[in-house]
Amino acid sequence: MLTIAYAFNFIDRQILVILQQSIKEEMALLDWQLGLLTGPAFAAIYVTAGIPVAYWADRANRKNIISLAVAVWSGMTVLSGTANSFWQLFAARFGVGLGEAGGSPPAHAMISDYYPPEERGAALGFYSAGLHFGIVLGFLIGAFVEQAFGWRYAFMVVGAPGVIFAAIFFLTVKEPPRGRFESASSAAQVPTLGETIAVLRGFRSFWLIAVACGLTAFGGYGVGNFLPAFVERSHGISGWDLGVVMAFGGGGAGMLGTFLGGRLADRLGSGEQRWYLWLPAAASTLALPLVFPMLLADATPLAIGSMVMVTALTNTYLGPSLATCHQLVPPAMRALTSAILFFILNLIGLGCGPPFAGVLSDVLGEAHGTDGLRYALLIVAAISAVGVGFFVLAARQLPKDLARSEG
Repeated sequence: MLTIAYAFNFIDRQILVILQQSIKEEMALLDWQLGLLTGPAFAAIYVTAGIPVAYWADRANRKNIISLAVAVWSGMTVLSGTANSFWQLFAARFGVGLGEAGGSPPAHAMISDYYPPEERGAALGFYSAGLHFGIVLGFLIGAFVEQAFGWRYAFMVVGAPGVIFAAIFFLTVKEPPRGRFESASSAAQVPTLGETIAVLRGFRSFWLIAVACGLTAFGGYGVGNFLPAFVERSHGISGWDLGVVMAFGGGGAGMLGTFLGGRLADRLGSGEQRWYLWLPAAASTLALPLVFPMLLADATPLAIGSMVMVTALTNTYLGPSLATCHQLVPPAMRALTSAILFFILNLIGLGCGPPFAGVLSDVLGEAHGTDGLRYALLIVAAISAVGVGFFVLAARQLPKDLARSEG
């Protein structure tokens, strides 16, 4: 159920991505405005509200918080379909971000109470794969409804079921005992935000992981949010065909990478904990040369095939990163730790990636026309690759921090 909730999270978050070209044409928007709608309009409140919501989740019933969050973000997605201007759509996306701030941190903490430490990488990886399942459904449903009835109805069709699911989630999911796999004393502690930050300040690896995740997400959101527009402009694929390509070439590949990343990290990390960080570093390194045919190849099959491999490889990081961060802190700090990690990840990734790509596309487009977006995404991907170095540095620091957390 948590994975399904996360799927709804990303259906509603990313539905705008597949609809943006139609919205751009109807509202006469520029790429920088699309970048704001797919990034800061959502991210500003999402990252701001995430920490206080997580603080609440470390003290209250996490199931109830998630149920309320799903209802809010789904309702605001429905309202997105009624927008008649850039600012109305911006406000609706702001509301979606407010609701989604209550989704992941409580869910991460619940999962760590459902599974023992040696199984958390796979469990969190499976949960994180829900975001890509949501992208698959969002792209397919969005493309079909947009082609048949228009983009406004697409928002309504994907948003309304989430309100119903929120009620089902509330009535069926049971709250797990907090700190089930840890000592009673550590589970009973209820730290403040200041105390949590003070603990995390002692773990240099956490901050290196957070920056690494943020830079990886900078490319993931900056490139990924504009990939449908790029494929449509540069390869002439649109409508339902575009939805299918992006659903399986983007969302499906990402789901596979996220799930396998968690499973593989658990297997390799059973003997050497640093594999939880070496794995995403290696995967992102392998993905880098494939970015060039993805964005520069004129042959559509080569570009799409490269996109599948890049997406799978660059989405291995989330489950292992979360599992590592949860291993550093006691149970009562996990929701807040997830929120702080996601604050940094989304501030860098979602808050900066899409608007940077959009502005760069408009600037380069003056000289290169439709190829401006191609070159903008290439620059975004190059910046994102710096995250590899931070994963390596975090892996070097991790043994010391784990020893300190267990001492």
